[in-house]
Amino acid sequence: MLFNSFEFLLFFPGVVLIYFIFPHKFRWIFLLVASYYFYMNWKPVYAVLIFFSTFITWACGLLVEKAKSKTRKKTFLVLSLLINFSILFIYKYFNFLNESIYSVLEAMNIRWTVPNLDLLLPVGISFYTFQAVGYTIDVYRGDLKPEKNLGMYALFVSFFPQLVAGPIERTQNLLPQFRVVHYFDFQRLESGIKQMIWGFFMKVVIADRVSLIVNAAYNNTESHNGTTFLIASIFFAFQIYCDFAGYSNIAIGAARIMGFDLMTNFKRPYLATNITEFWRRWHISLSTWFRDYLYIPLGGNRVSESRNVFNVFITFVLSGIWHGANWTFFIWGFLHGLYNSVQKALGLDKWKFENKVFLKSIMILVNFFLVSIAWVFFRANNTSDAFLIITKIFTDFGVPFIDPPTLLFGLFGLAILLIKEISEEYFPNSNLFLESSNPFISSITSALLIIIILSIGVFDGGQFIYFQF
Repeated sequence: MLFNSFEFLLFFPGVVLIYFIFPHKFRWIFLLVASYYFYMNWKPVYAVLIFFSTFITWACGLLVEKAKSKTRKKTFLVLSLLINFSILFIYKYFNFLNESIYSVLEAMNIRWTVPNLDLLLPVGISFYTFQAVGYTIDVYRGDLKPEKNLGMYALFVSFFPQLVAGPIERTQNLLPQFRVVHYFDFQRLESGIKQMIWGFFMKVVIADRVSLIVNAAYNNTESHNGTTFLIASIFFAFQIYCDFAGYSNIAIGAARIMGFDLMTNFKRPYLATNITEFWRRWHISLSTWFRDYLYIPLGGNRVSESRNVFNVFITFVLSGIWHGANWTFFIWGFLHGLYNSVQKALGLDKWKFENKVFLKSIMILVNFFLVSIAWVFFRANNTSDAFLIITKIFTDFGVPFIDPPTLLFGLFGLAILLIKEISEEYFPNSNLFLESSNPFISSITSALLIIIILSIGVFDGGQFIYFQF
């Protein structure tokens, strides 16, 4: 079930209504059923996978607590990680690895006859797998006590607003909230609806509109010049941001209406002045997951400079591979690791910009350019296309071939986005947009956004990009 679908517009109000009618002690059961129903709308049989992952991590958490020795605790942790990541590997990475081995061996005239698996990638498998194994790791570390109630823990893994594309929640934040008595709160309703409206605006007015330009260029690389690809690549940077942040805003807003607080997942990432800052603002739930469960355990920055560079690269490369089984994602992660290492070597991450508006603006633009170059690999259908697109951007200039109305509508949406984000970043007390303390301004803004969504929104843009991860 897509957020940007008629089915969800019927499903969600019904869930909210029934949730607040039900007695508190039964609400978690209702939410669990609603969450599995939500997920099963894609492919019902894959509900078995999410339950299996849930049961394994829940059981291993209990076994870790009961284990008397460090060795046995580690055994159950490894068992949980092995089973969950094996499922992820089979569904997401087996065919990619199989085809890569075939290509290498074919070049050596060695026959490789292992067939690919005919499996459909389960929606959101990377998200709920990371959320579930994070729970087992936290129990192993002693950061929390294991949840005894399997159903309550299953709700934590499958909570429908953030199930298929995050935020990747931490147990300590979300799980205790299911035991809190939530009363209907008009202020939370108003705030949640406003955040959902903004999320829908980002998705259908900006992301799905500019995707028409992006797809036309990236799916026909031989027919377009570098100027077209430059515009399309800039648009893709905003497409993926508005698509993913739009989903996160809808998820956070929906959860808030029911009384739950999900973590912030984006914080104006394209206003960052360096790559380190960008990753403090972009997909925060994933970047902090890799920081806490991979980068820091590897030694973080408390090691030699060469080892720190290795830690940075392995973290970013695995982050790239997390997104998909393709060499394009590997290169995307590698580039971010390279950016991060170079900026640290040059000390750019320590630069201060008080009263240096021009220099800060230049650094924001440079950082956006570097991020956008990396996005070319993320979006390209294959590495050959990516290198061709980048080559054309720097060498093949000409008149862009872009549909004018689509371009104008896209620029209109982006203008609203930039005004909102710049005002929030640099003028937090300006009382603009949805966050205004003035209810009149806030209501007018909400009404205008709804009118824009209904007038120029693209409602056949399909699923959210991150559903494939």
